[in-house]
Amino acid sequence: MSDKPVRVASIGLGWWSDVLADAAQKTPKIEIVKCYTRSDKKREAFAKKYHCGMASSYEEILQDPSIEGVLVTTPNSAHLETARLAAKAGKHVFIDKPIANTISDGRAITEACEKAGVILSIGYQRRRESHFRWMHRAIHEGRFGGLVQAEANISRDRVGVMDPSSWRHSAAELPGGVMLQIGIHYVDILLYLLGPSKSVSAMTSHLYLEGENPDIAALLIKHENGALSRLSACYSTVTELYLFNVYGRDMTAFYTLHEGLRCLSRGAKTLEIVPCDKNPTVVEELEEFADSVRGRAKPEVGGKSAIESLAVIRAGILSARESRHVTMKEILESGRE
Repeated sequence: MSDKPVRVASIGLGWWSDVLADAAQKTPKIEIVKCYTRSDKKREAFAKKYHCGMASSYEEILQDPSIEGVLVTTPNSAHLETARLAAKAGKHVFIDKPIANTISDGRAITEACEKAGVILSIGYQRRRESHFRWMHRAIHEGRFGGLVQAEANISRDRVGVMDPSSWRHSAAELPGGVMLQIGIHYVDILLYLLGPSKSVSAMTSHLYLEGENPDIAALLIKHENGALSRLSACYSTVTELYLFNVYGRDMTAFYTLHEGLRCLSRGAKTLEIVPCDKNPTVVEELEEFADSVRGRAKPEVGGKSAIESLAVIRAGILSARESRHVTMKEILESGRE
């Protein structure tokens, strides 16, 4: 196995590409050697900031034998074509969440990478946060007893912040709005902690954000083990607000951005503070991608897991649109979404 850094190209060059590039500079396992986006200005700025080469076309990236993989931060609707061409060229693929806008595109991306024998990793860095890792370990150690329910909130202030011309304001480019853009992070964690979803009910509202998309979403998820979870996502709050509570028969864990992680065990009179250091989640997911390319690991979130979280969002979109309860079976088997 080679110890050389995995040489990759950054594709898309939106603001998250800078987050990935900043993380890549903190590990010797991966190196961004070239970049491409259609905007000359963005391409030049990224290349100057991160000291990498510029490609004049995506084809140039694909034809470069020294490039082993691509970091994809394009709009969601471009994920399929970008990933399919990369896989065909033998390039390993890292896509920032979600895998795609639709189940059919997600499946096509997964199949293309499997057929080509290349790694497919989907960027869900939030599940790597130390408090969620602690919850996951405690659940599997049996400390929670039987799981009962969970409640989660992920909120940000984006009113007047996002460019009105951005694809994120378009219902066609970002179906479900805030539900798909940030809500899917906590859907991924709910599935990670409580297990697969069986059905979803959802409501959305559009109060303050510009464009076509809802800025408030609420989902009620029934998991296959019978536990229920509630998720709210919002783009119109005063600031960033994160909450995630998991309730079990023997223990409950409470997490908020500002208070950290605490737990309450059966019989205890006071909450116990659980120390959780902040960890470099984006660095960790890029290192895992690099290790997977080198054959030393497997992606924690590949195509199958990414499609499962996307299916919950697609069920939520359909539920909100038609004001009814939607099962995972309907979404995954009907081909409607």
